[in-house]
Amino acid sequence: MPAFKTLNDLKDITGKRVLVRVDLNVPVADGKVTDKTRIERVAPTILELSEKGAKVILLAHFGRPKGEPVADMSLSLIVPAVEEVLDHAVSFASDCIGAPAAEAVAKLNDGDILLLENTRFHKGEEKNDPAFVEALAANGDIYVNDAFSAAHRAHASTEGLARHLPAYAGRTMQAELEALEKGLGAPARPVVAIVGGAKVSSKIDLLMNLVKKVDALVIGGGMANTFLAARGTNVGKSLCEHDLADTAKQIMIEAATSGCAIVLPEDGVIAREFKAGAASETVEINAIPADAMVLDVGAKSVESIKAWISRAETLVWNGPLGAFEIEPFDAATVAAAKHAAECTKAGKLVSVAGGGDTVAALNHAGVADDFTYVSTAGGAFLEWMEGKELPGVAILSGDK
Repeated sequence: MPAFKTLNDLKDITGKRVLVRVDLNVPVADGKVTDKTRIERVAPTILELSEKGAKVILLAHFGRPKGEPVADMSLSLIVPAVEEVLDHAVSFASDCIGAPAAEAVAKLNDGDILLLENTRFHKGEEKNDPAFVEALAANGDIYVNDAFSAAHRAHASTEGLARHLPAYAGRTMQAELEALEKGLGAPARPVVAIVGGAKVSSKIDLLMNLVKKVDALVIGGGMANTFLAARGTNVGKSLCEHDLADTAKQIMIEAATSGCAIVLPEDGVIAREFKAGAASETVEINAIPADAMVLDVGAKSVESIKAWISRAETLVWNGPLGAFEIEPFDAATVAAAKHAAECTKAGKLVSVAGGGDTVAALNHAGVADDFTYVSTAGGAFLEWMEGKELPGVAILSGDK
């Protein structure tokens, strides 16, 4: 992994204006933040800079206002939650550039924290417009990026600013990059990847990249049905992209060429309807009734997956093994997650997981805190798994 500067490289920053790109794109209902996880993730960086005497100026987006001010996408709604998490006063500026921002910055004392208005209220943000970048840069002396979740976008506040100001990775960004390096960059082998979710079509690039990098790829969720069907298995009424049979076959060929084992379900939990408490049973994978659908992998498959996890030194996980939102079709995901957590706690496994459904599934299993690292980055995590360069990361390590 290319070298990048962190907060360890920042020496005397007392009185310095530090622009910190954070992810405050949190869920809000009835005007209140319902999940503070992303705020909690960036708190260490914000507080460390504040305690070192910097004037901390937060940049963030919220929602998709498409370059225009939208009242219910104002970051002013987030201020109370940020103050609660930080246990520190946070002032707010009604714009991220121009006079409102400049006046708010000028009022800051050393250690103060200021949140600027939604960067996406300006079209120049997503266009990475040089004039908008300069307007943002006018408010700072130093740039810190602590928003890995937005690092796959070459926007003004994620990539452009790093070209104008001395740039550093915040603690969350640093932790994410170090974890990802352990996951796929320079992992301890054997490496096992678990990929689940509904559709192969949304993860073709991901699967193609993984089979070249891991020793075994466990495929679960609805996408496993597409692979099974491509192999000639009748999957009944299960969710299946039959039109992607050739793609699935190509992925399996690539895996064979790379020496990567493809691990598909040996049995499945089936039901005739998709609802909580639906009558279900476990059948061999080649005995799925024509009028039934597979909604989870079966006990035999779970034991196989646990065996692969036990064999691994590194585990990378994206996507649930079944329809975990509805009991009893959460059983396989929970069992595999708990086993991975046990191996991690025992010091036998480096476990890195990410993706929205994955985080929800691990929380549901009660083991998210026991994994080596759980990324909340969503799209950026997926693009990293696909082997793509992330502009917001590349600029921190490359020549400007």
